[in-house]
Amino acid sequence: MANIAVVFHWPPSEMVDMSLEELSRWHELALDRAPKTDGPDE
Repeated sequence: MANIAVVFHWPPSEMVDMSLEELSRWHELALDRAPKTDGPDE
């Protein structure tokens, strides 16, 4: 839920009544919108 909240600027109260399926869908959308990183610099 944290990634959904950060990406879409939603408080947890907006997600509390969502089904697991709905949360999973928003999670996928959040991953698509989140900045991509390659990991820590080496």
